[in-house]
Amino acid sequence: MTPEYTTYALWGAWGVSWSVARFWSNRTEKRDGVGAELFFRALLGVGAILLFAFPPSHHYYAQKELWYLGDALKWILVALTVVGFLFIWWARIHLGRLWSDWGVTKKAGHYVVNTGPYRLVRHPIYLGLILAAFATAIEKGTSFALLGAAIITLAFCTKARREERFLRAELGEGAYDAYATKTAMLVPFLRISS
Repeated sequence: MTPEYTTYALWGAWGVSWSVARFWSNRTEKRDGVGAELFFRALLGVGAILLFAFPPSHHYYAQKELWYLGDALKWILVALTVVGFLFIWWARIHLGRLWSDWGVTKKAGHYVVNTGPYRLVRHPIYLGLILAAFATAIEKGTSFALLGAAIITLAFCTKARREERFLRAELGEGAYDAYATKTAMLVPFLRISS
């Protein structure tokens, strides 16, 4: 199996497993606005299309590979994709039944989770997906794939800010701000005010 097919298989396996995980979640008590979530989903969809739908080609200048990576480097990028998915699953399992599959929500018994991967960053699932997207884009080496990874990053950054506003309002500013002061948003050890 080639590195490219392995990467696509990893994304497919993650997508299936993530869909199955939807059933392992507490009851939703409150949701954030649907319009903002639809905007996030549209951005994410555009990013995913750019990341995956356009293979490198010698016929279109925009899709010409920007660099050539040997198989060894491509396998390293596959390994980085795996690291991203493992980080995502660590966060998902650690979050447990408080995880939400659709939108920004408050679950029954919701509280600020600040242990495990949430001790490193406030949004480890988003970080893992961004890492996997950029590893995939660099492996593909096309301008469309890189643009797709950048749009995916923008989508998750905007969702993270929206989620934090919602959680501050629902769980109390004091509880969430104490956590946010100690923990980076998306990049470990890099504190950006939210």
